Amino acid sequence: MRSATTIALTLISSLAIVAPAAAQPIGEILDRTEMRVCADPNDLPFSNEKGEGFENKIAEMIGKDLGLPVRYVFFPQVTGFVRNTLRARTCDVIMGTVAGDDLVQTTTPYYYSSYVAVYRADKDLAFTSLDDPKLKPLHIGIVSATPPSNLLVQHGLMANARPYALLVDTRYDSATHQMIDDIMKGEIDMGLLWGPIAGYYIKSEKLPLAMSVVPNEPGQPRMDYHIALGVRINEPEWRRRINAAIQKDRQQITATLEDYGIPLLDEQGRLAPPAER
Repeated sequence: MRSATTIALTLISSLAIVAPAAAQPIGEILDRTEMRVCADPNDLPFSNEKGEGFENKIAEMIGKDLGLPVRYVFFPQVTGFVRNTLRARTCDVIMGTVAGDDLVQTTTPYYYSSYVAVYRADKDLAFTSLDDPKLKPLHIGIVSATPPSNLLVQHGLMANARPYALLVDTRYDSATHQMIDDIMKGEIDMGLLWGPIAGYYIKSEKLPLAMSVVPNEPGQPRMDYHIALGVRINEPEWRRRINAAIQKDRQQITATLEDYGIPLLDEQGRLAPPAER
């Protein structure tokens, strides 16, 4: 979900798809001299080499609280991301993974978001769910293998769907940005995207697009996810230190997410109003 890859492991920028993991080395580094962050070099709004993503900003907050300089180990969010970064011990934390993911040990979540339906604000769609009969003739964009794909099949909407690739090298391509462009140009009527990606493009590019939360449906994959940081499974003290920093910085983290247009949910799964500052 992080980028859409983190949720399909998944996640999007976001949020990573990983290959089967090797056994974890035993032992925890207690005397750390830096916070080494595993990150994608070109995956806004999540991260990039210039430090412009919201995960870059949040990593810097946490590093400051830990008294550690932040150093990035960049690797594209493609197959093998975790195996070639965290599990290879070239870095020590992933900035955006689904809470409870059993491939890593996850921290306290730092935000809660959802997949959303995105469409032109001047269209009379008023989206509420994918079982609406008026969606039948529409061309709907979907990132392949992400959770909303199942809902399109469930509701018989795949005939007019336009698929976009999940696994792309973000150094050269952005399927989600292409989907947003296609909505703007009218080539598709609606897109189903991980909320942080959609919200970022709408706000940063001042696009006349609306977005609505895609609701969960019984027996189908979840549409909403709590997002946390990921560390190695055998490093509980490192996780404890990061949890303390997240708790200390929670208001500042939320403010940063809102600055990037990230749609945040309350614990009832509804879009939360921006916090007062």
